[in-house]
Amino acid sequence: MVTAFIQISKYLVIILFAVYTSQSFSSLSSKKPDSERKALFASQRVEIFLITLVGFLDILLEQQQAAILVYFLLAMALFICIQSVYSMFYHNAPRILLNHMCMFLCIGMVMLTRLDQDLARKQAIIAIVSALATLLIPVIIKKANGLDKLGWVYAGIGIVSLGAVAVLGSVSYGAKLSLSIGGFSLQLSEFVKIIFVFFVASMFSRATDRKTILLTTVVAMLHVLILVASTDLGAALLFFMVYLVMLYVSTRKARYLLGGLLLGAVGSVAAYFLFYHVRVRVQAWKDPFSVIETGGYQLSQSLFAIGSGGWFGTGIGLGRPDLIPVVEQDFIFSAISEELGAIFAICLVLVCLCCFFIILNIAMQIHRPFYKLVALGLGTDYIFQVFLTVGGVTKFIPSTGVTLPFVSYGGSSVLSTFILFNIILGLYLFRESEYGHLSKEKFQKAGPASQRGLRRSVSRK
Repeated sequence: MVTAFIQISKYLVIILFAVYTSQSFSSLSSKKPDSERKALFASQRVEIFLITLVGFLDILLEQQQAAILVYFLLAMALFICIQSVYSMFYHNAPRILLNHMCMFLCIGMVMLTRLDQDLARKQAIIAIVSALATLLIPVIIKKANGLDKLGWVYAGIGIVSLGAVAVLGSVSYGAKLSLSIGGFSLQLSEFVKIIFVFFVASMFSRATDRKTILLTTVVAMLHVLILVASTDLGAALLFFMVYLVMLYVSTRKARYLLGGLLLGAVGSVAAYFLFYHVRVRVQAWKDPFSVIETGGYQLSQSLFAIGSGGWFGTGIGLGRPDLIPVVEQDFIFSAISEELGAIFAICLVLVCLCCFFIILNIAMQIHRPFYKLVALGLGTDYIFQVFLTVGGVTKFIPSTGVTLPFVSYGGSSVLSTFILFNIILGLYLFRESEYGHLSKEKFQKAGPASQRGLRRSVSRK
């Protein structure tokens, strides 16, 4: 009876998430009236609740533990905290972004409760504290002056932080990833990647002459080299790609992009010969089953899980994602694919893409170069991290040990993603204030000449 219920409920969850995904992209249309948009966002909140409810009900029936209800209440507390508190403080906040945050966190809570209840409890507490601790970031972004003048301060903080990890950090899976501060283990690269975006944006928003590009490139490469020295190659690749995208967009010169890609290819080859654990991961990527008893075990189990899940999944609690090492962090996408199916997993990636499109839209509509570049850099940061995670567990690229934002377990990852999304929320509010004296409808009705004049006047402020 329990198995039959789980098998039926998985189709309901897939349908709900497919509808949610469709609504997410539908909401991006500028032609949709505000009344329809509000109704759509309200419908999405219902879908988030139902997906979470059904997921926890499956776990409760399968594990027969009353404590599951506590984790469901924690997930709902997280959902209510984001929806009510953020809406109370920021009436004009983009509801679609808040909905996506809740959806990712609730999916993560369902999967973590199914995999490890202790980690689920910690994740809920971390997420609630992070949501409240970062609540004022949008106000700071919207009202603070001079953030674009602190380029070298950002660079100094980033280099010192990464250097401290390289010297004093603890080794995990062949890399120095974290630093213990006051009894808490912090993966500082998760926070420096945000500061790094502010540094690059600060430099390129003022000038893109050869001297500025050279200085910025040297400092950016210093960040990357410190990460390479720590053998945190996943973060090094993330920093490198973010810088390359921001450099190309700032200068619009293809030779910088091509040169950067060539340099990255040379660096990847060098890393292969310099670091043993990189060679192990490459070998596992090339043929994981030939080294299944050693370096290829994790990826092999990931592929087994994804394959056994098929399109519709085994059902929550009926798969064996526990066979995948570190499944709660780097390989949680594999667990989702196995128990909820490929359709659900594809929808999850599409919602991540929707977040990226929202961030790009905000970036394109901001007229101050610094804030435009910050939005672009953070958007690239986010979507490339998703690419590294999904690509690694599906054997599309070698595994880099990067978590799936908001879904995977990890205190530093959750807190840094809240910071990132709150900065984006602040940039959205800043964009709205740029045209505060005109309603959106009036601006859209204005002629092209009037709109261009308004943009020029705003950009000069």
